[in-house]
Amino acid sequence: QVQLVESGGGLVQTGGSLRLSCVASGRTFSMYNMGWFRLAPGKEREFVAAINWSVGSTYYAESVKGRFTISRDNAKNTVYLQMNSLRPEDTAVYYCHTNADDHALGQMAYDYWGQGTQVTVSS
Repeated sequence: QVQLVESGGGLVQTGGSLRLSCVASGRTFSMYNMGWFRLAPGKEREFVAAINWSVGSTYYAESVKGRFTISRDNAKNTVYLQMNSLRPEDTAVYYCHTNADDHALGQMAYDYWGQGTQVTVSS
């Protein structure tokens, strides 16, 4: 079992910044990737950014390139999403995600989700 806990959401004005954090915890597990999705009212779940846990390769949705930066701290099992130049259209619940091997349970590339953190950008 892997548990993901997000933090850092909040209310900011257009052009402001937030940094989201997600901490993974559990027994014996190995993560392939860790990243963020978001869900806004009336929209489908949207990929935001991800990072490969081993080598640090990053991936971004086109809508956030140049504004958001994803990073990781392997020792802390933590991923960060630095969000700059926020826009009202960034308003959503942001969900942390990882796909991981649970060595104790023998599960391979299983998907885990956090509970989400609200990001609201006002005009």
